[in-house]
Amino acid sequence: MKLPFHLLLCTLAAFGAGCATQPAPAPAPVQAQAALSKAAPTPLLLISIDGYRSDYLERGFTPTLAQLAKDGVRATGMQPSFPSLTFPNHYTIVTGLRPDHHGIVNNTMTDPALGKFSLGNRAAVGNGQWWNEGTPLWETADQHGLRTATMFWPGSEADIHGKHPDYWKPYDGSVTPEQRVDQVLAWLDLPAGERPGFLTLYFDEVDHAGHAYGPDTPQVDQALRDTDAALARLVDGLRQRGLLDRINLVILADHGMATVPADHSILLDKLAPLHEVDVVSLGVLAGINPKPGHEFARIEAHLERPQQHMTCWDKSRVPARLAYGSNPRVPQLLCLADVGWRITTSDYVAKHKGKLSLGEHGYDNEAPQMQALFVAHGPAFRQGATVPSFPNVDVYPLMAHLLGLPAAANDGDYQAVQDMLRPEAR
Repeated sequence: MKLPFHLLLCTLAAFGAGCATQPAPAPAPVQAQAALSKAAPTPLLLISIDGYRSDYLERGFTPTLAQLAKDGVRATGMQPSFPSLTFPNHYTIVTGLRPDHHGIVNNTMTDPALGKFSLGNRAAVGNGQWWNEGTPLWETADQHGLRTATMFWPGSEADIHGKHPDYWKPYDGSVTPEQRVDQVLAWLDLPAGERPGFLTLYFDEVDHAGHAYGPDTPQVDQALRDTDAALARLVDGLRQRGLLDRINLVILADHGMATVPADHSILLDKLAPLHEVDVVSLGVLAGINPKPGHEFARIEAHLERPQQHMTCWDKSRVPARLAYGSNPRVPQLLCLADVGWRITTSDYVAKHKGKLSLGEHGYDNEAPQMQALFVAHGPAFRQGATVPSFPNVDVYPLMAHLLGLPAAANDGDYQAVQDMLRPEAR
């Protein structure tokens, strides 16, 4: 059963700073403004609020984000790529490739040569061979002389094609939102020759609360407030440095979140002899591979028949609109739960009684509950604009354009999102 990104990793080694909130770093406005010469591209800060469903903005608990949207561009939603999971979609955002094309096809997967991958497997997460089917934007930026910095972003810990961002931190869930903001501001305070022009920032409290309590709960509302407070700290720090109107901000989420009642469990062991197969993943999207010496075709045929609360396909028969199934890492048989359900086993439910996630994602990426946040603010973006929902693969060519970089081969469409830019920035 998949656990939230931060819960699986939060016990890992800290990157240095403790958990106590520290004052924001003192601004260095002269240095910061010197970096924004006409010869350099306008800096770009990409911010992910994991699990921030698009309609959360209407709850009124994130005034800083709402003001940035009012002064910039907001999309009515952003469609995640399938499966609507954390690692696949974060890597899609920085490569412009759908998971089937960049190879991070699930949070939990197997590869014939590399073995097993999961969020808690530090060796796998840091192994660039898992990630090298895509070219992240920080790699292209570095190749063209633009320094890069990532404050926790899936993929940034790996030596993709033998390289990391110029500045990066191994994920540590104990690092507070305020400390994450302060690190980004500190990077922006570096001397001009060392300062990054492309940065990322990652928040995970909203996703954490959504999994633990469900999306429509006071705990999620409080996580929204806390994350907005961190954004307010960032905005204030940028304003002090004279950067708020001289840096482009793209603030988004990887996916939404759906309520899953505790008793909404599909017990896979009641439907198939699991000792005869290799179960790669459970959760919203279950993946099953054949086990040598057993008749897989019979099990597959049985599960592909209509099932209650889930649909199963051989990977060759996944609906084309999901753009999924061709990558060798995709398991042979896939079972997708209906929104509001989870796929698990009797043993797991017995061991985790009372501790099952009450919020989930990974569902059909067209589901309303999976739609993600998108807000953009800065000198390149229109003011007070609302644009229609669009697929998240389009974010990559947009960012490459903003940085003046040649986009690597990708599945996105810059033309579909260029209208959110001011005419002179297109």
